[in-house]
Amino acid sequence: MDGIDVVLCGIDETSCELLASYEHPFPVALKEEILTMTQCEVSLSKVGELDYKLGILFSEALETFLEEERIDSKIVTAVGSHGQTLWHQPEGIHPFTMQLGDPNIIAARTGMPVVADFRRKDMAYGGSGAPLAPAFHRFLFGKSDAQICIANIGGIANITVLGEELIGYDTGPGNMLMDGWIQKHKQICYDKNGTWARSGKVDYTLLDSMMEDAYFKQKYPKSTGREKFNEAWLDEMKGRHADLPRQDVQRTLLELSALSLSNEVLKFNPDMLLLCVGGAKNTFLIERIKALMPNVEVGIMQQGDWIEAMMMAWLAYKRIHKEPVALKEVTGAKENTILGGVYV
Repeated sequence: MDGIDVVLCGIDETSCELLASYEHPFPVALKEEILTMTQCEVSLSKVGELDYKLGILFSEALETFLEEERIDSKIVTAVGSHGQTLWHQPEGIHPFTMQLGDPNIIAARTGMPVVADFRRKDMAYGGSGAPLAPAFHRFLFGKSDAQICIANIGGIANITVLGEELIGYDTGPGNMLMDGWIQKHKQICYDKNGTWARSGKVDYTLLDSMMEDAYFKQKYPKSTGREKFNEAWLDEMKGRHADLPRQDVQRTLLELSALSLSNEVLKFNPDMLLLCVGGAKNTFLIERIKALMPNVEVGIMQQGDWIEAMMMAWLAYKRIHKEPVALKEVTGAKENTILGGVYV
């Protein structure tokens, strides 16, 4: 919720080319509303209203992008819209995932076909519905003799291992806990370059308690989100220890993100790790990841800031062409299937 990424991609059977990109601001009041909704009971009317508000916001982002880039909407085959995740619960008797941002509104306001709801068909076949990125990474990079690992460090971090077998799963928190802590105590959205975290020191007692969480011991395929790693989870962990300086908590949260990611990457002994999405801009986080993996070459993926938006365009391409997405190895689904619904 730090912004809405909009991209224009030229896609065919073998490539996905980024042609233009734009980041639309995400209103602070709406972000706070969403965070509040994820942490307490909420009425159906509030959920419905938020679905509408996000549909309008995504439409505005798209319209602004087309206007600023002077793009004729007639050249666009379809829009891929992931939506804003409110809840992702892939386990239990009644697994489900919820993304809001009504695609009907986007289609009606822009006049372009919209493809949305990419996760639930995979879950209907017994998969976790996440992560989606490994299938796109395989499309971009193909198979390689080298063992390459890719890490998306968004709110949640996930990895893709590009070997003979396609492996991918969520490793744990990426930016989510760090962003929440600095928002709460400094009223800013994120810790640029990890500057505040760098001013603190790791509390290893707290770090060890967090790393004892059952999620980090769970075998893949697995996925997680804000319903797990949130303020309540952090409060529970902190409650076991004496009060800590706020900057020390931030530093410990950064170490948690770096350590939980590195632990999983090292299981596959890769030659190279490529980082992308927002966390790849946090210079201190990258320093810690490199330090924890001294024998792995760590780099930043070209166009990595836009990789998730490009993935949504690619998923829309796959849906329009009625092509299944190869995710069953990653999510545990019974079979690969066509993902998403088309709204015109």
